[in-house]
Amino acid sequence: MNVEPEHETMPEPHPPQSPDPDPASEAGTASKDAAANQNAPFSADAVMNAATTRIADLEAEVTELKDRWMRSEAEIANVRARSRREVDETRQYAVQKFATDVVEAADNLRRGIDSLPSAGSGQPDIVAKLREGLEGVERGFLASLERNGIKREDPTGQPFDPKLHQAMAEQESEAHQPGTVMHAWSPAWTLNGRLLRPAMVVVAKAPPAELATSGTRAKLDTTA
Repeated sequence: MNVEPEHETMPEPHPPQSPDPDPASEAGTASKDAAANQNAPFSADAVMNAATTRIADLEAEVTELKDRWMRSEAEIANVRARSRREVDETRQYAVQKFATDVVEAADNLRRGIDSLPSAGSGQPDIVAKLREGLEGVERGFLASLERNGIKREDPTGQPFDPKLHQAMAEQESEAHQPGTVMHAWSPAWTLNGRLLRPAMVVVAKAPPAELATSGTRAKLDTTA
């Protein structure tokens, strides 16, 4: 009796299993994808939007710089104008104290002329010549002062001006309007339009009858 040899049963082969994914490998892949996305060309709309935004930013910066420049120029112009004005005022009024002393001399000269006898018949020739000579000196003196900005103003017959006149008294008068300078004891002097010395004046006021008719009288400002 023949006995067949027994065949050994071979185990079935298993399919190879894939290894577990490496985290480092996945990160590298993600970085490559991001780099690829960055290198990818932008769309036309994206490029236009970015350019428009950049242009708007630059225009805003230019506008701000221009505004700063204009303000700086305006400030420099103001400083120059103020400095020039201060220099002009210093030049014009630097001699104010000297001018005050000079006008005192001019007033004394006028007082000396007024103290002489008035011109008339029977007056000695020496007196007439003296008056004529002093009046010529006065005319030349005043012309020299005016060339340097010093002016004498006679307020007689003018309305009272508290900026130029100082009222020493009020006097009733029917021949003058109330508030009019009737008489000036001394003239007003100015230096380039600035008051050096006010005129000492007598101001007319209405007679009592007119005051009673009007009822009230305005108070006179006597300050210069």
